[in-house]
Amino acid sequence: MKALQFDYQIPRYISSKIIGRFFPSFFWDSRFSCLRFYDQTEPVLPNEDWVKVRVKYGGICGSDLNLLFLNDSPATSPFVSFPFTIGHEIVGEIAETGLEAADLKPGDRVVIDPILSCHARGIEEPCPACLKGNFSLCSYKTEGNLSPGLLIGACRDTGGGWSSYLVAHKSQAFKLPDDVNDLNGVMIEPFSCALHSVLRNPPKQDDTVLVIGGGVIGICVIAAIRALGIPCRIAALVKHPFQAELAANYGANEIIHLRKKTYEDDLAKTLGGKILKPLFGPVVIQGGADMVFECVGKKQSINDALRFSRNGGKVVLLGLAGIMDGVDWTTVWLNELDVKGSFAYSTEMYQGKRTRTFEIAIKLMNEGKVDLSPLVTHRFPLEDYRNALVTATNKKNGAAIKVVFEP
Repeated sequence: MKALQFDYQIPRYISSKIIGRFFPSFFWDSRFSCLRFYDQTEPVLPNEDWVKVRVKYGGICGSDLNLLFLNDSPATSPFVSFPFTIGHEIVGEIAETGLEAADLKPGDRVVIDPILSCHARGIEEPCPACLKGNFSLCSYKTEGNLSPGLLIGACRDTGGGWSSYLVAHKSQAFKLPDDVNDLNGVMIEPFSCALHSVLRNPPKQDDTVLVIGGGVIGICVIAAIRALGIPCRIAALVKHPFQAELAANYGANEIIHLRKKTYEDDLAKTLGGKILKPLFGPVVIQGGADMVFECVGKKQSINDALRFSRNGGKVVLLGLAGIMDGVDWTTVWLNELDVKGSFAYSTEMYQGKRTRTFEIAIKLMNEGKVDLSPLVTHRFPLEDYRNALVTATNKKNGAAIKVVFEP
């Protein structure tokens, strides 16, 4: 089978870092880059608790692009094992089952929760986080009977969604109802990221919420708030007109376009804030949103999230920001902001009981409370990965939201 793998080697890393600054396509379109398009043997079941999955769609996530552009912090490197097949947004069909995976059978349509926590790693005494169902906070991501790996798509033993087949622990496979199609299926992983952030940080009914970013995660945060029936006011700061249309369609009350000369005034007016002029530097905002979901992970977006929060407000960081200079943290202490990180998905309190985030996402889709299939705007065969990555990287040109592979 064909697979797109990330193979870290120092000469490839250095050449990509240097040449990629001038020719971005070098990161995926050179035999000297870290991305390799290989012929691979199909992965085998690690033990009888695992299943093999034939991939129908494998999504291209913003974190995958960060990886390819070599923008990830070195702090994440202990939690991967090279070479690994990329791809953690996965919908597929069971192709083979181990003897202990009796609840699944060949032909079942499934989505995969890619987190490789204690259960998947065969650790008999789970860590405190996993005992509480907080699988994304697992302490043993480098231990057990698997190579190091935060998730499927970063572990050399499992394969990933940018290939034809992968293996997953039975606890990671969630069956899809007939009424949830495959396009919604591939959106369950990013939607679960958004659900996790909203369920752990629920806006109040009368709150004004600012969502920064009109990409997949930003739109999914808006969709999650509305699917959960939270009647707060939502303002969305977006870059492109097609993102503005989607934000409005999924429930944003006000849309602010990221126009360099006007967006600060427009956003301050929308949030009821007052613009103050410092001696020099960016304008200061007095007042702002009760809660901000930052879904971009760039210097500008983080600065905006902090300064457009009201005194005592809350900022939830979903944008996978890494190492960056130039972030002004003054408002965090000056306005006593609550800054909260949010990563992936796990187990949530939902309708009075503890429920896996993926199960909530599937339930909301099955009940017709959200349809995210329109967000899948482009599909490519794996062999056409160069055009797929160009499309995913240059969203404006093709009005791209979610780009997926059809292996």
